[in-house]
Amino acid sequence: MTRRTLSVSTPRAAMRHRAGAVLLALAAALSLAGCDRQHSAESAAPASAPAPMQAPPMGYGGAMKVQRASAPQAEIAASQSDEARGGSGETALQRFLAVRQDLNVEVPAEQLADAWGKVRDLCGTLKCELLSSSLLRETPQQPGNALLEMRVEPADVDKLLGGLAGVANVVSHTTTSEDKTSEVIDVEARIKNRTEFRDSLRVMLRDTVTKRTMADLLAIQRTLSDTQAELDAIATQRKVLAQQTSKQHIQIQFTPKRALVSGSDGYSPMAHALRNAGDVLAESVGALITFVAAALPWLLLVVLPMGWLVRVLWRRRRTGKA
Repeated sequence: MTRRTLSVSTPRAAMRHRAGAVLLALAAALSLAGCDRQHSAESAAPASAPAPMQAPPMGYGGAMKVQRASAPQAEIAASQSDEARGGSGETALQRFLAVRQDLNVEVPAEQLADAWGKVRDLCGTLKCELLSSSLLRETPQQPGNALLEMRVEPADVDKLLGGLAGVANVVSHTTTSEDKTSEVIDVEARIKNRTEFRDSLRVMLRDTVTKRTMADLLAIQRTLSDTQAELDAIATQRKVLAQQTSKQHIQIQFTPKRALVSGSDGYSPMAHALRNAGDVLAESVGALITFVAAALPWLLLVVLPMGWLVRVLWRRRRTGKA
């Protein structure tokens, strides 16, 4: 009995011994892994932490300085590019200018009508809208002059001015421009808002689900009519602005060329009197004729009867003294 007990307990003890060895090996492995992780974390932390505290090398510090300095420049460039993109929009960047050019040209008196007609005909061959034209030929009482007023596409302005320079001498040329951008943006915004409001009113009129009284329908219809009338007026204003900004307003004043008197041949009273002697004589004769025509009725009605009466009285007085 004693031998059997020993034979059974021996394998159990061996199994316990093996299990204990496995547990010890496993615990040792886990402890080694934990130490390795802690050691790696501690080694990595000092390597990364001192970086911002320590002064970097010259080359690296210079690179960092360049990067930090380039950041505001990048922000400025980005803001400028945003402004450029915002300005290049259809309504933000595009400027609407009403350009006007006033020209005063001189031509010989005998060629004034021909020059005026050539420029007017040239306008008909270009993208040009003739607004007004007038011609006054020279007379003995007044000099001649002519006027052309037109709207011209910017692409054809140089052609028109080139044709004008070929027939007349430009004395003065004034160019003015008026910025209409804010007006155009405001009008377009009003058109958009009124259009959306009009469409919403139309949807309300077509709505058959919502129950509305006749008074409500009439009020909607009245508001719709007023909105449409306002929208038409704003659209007309936009067309006027489009005409002012899409074409240039050009006005040309034609005047006859006058010869200037030189300094050596200045004003001479005797020469002026000789040149105007005939006119002065004619004016004097005319004044005399006017005086006689005005005084003749008074001579017949007043002077002659008074003279006859004075003569009769004088004779009676002379006879009485005798």
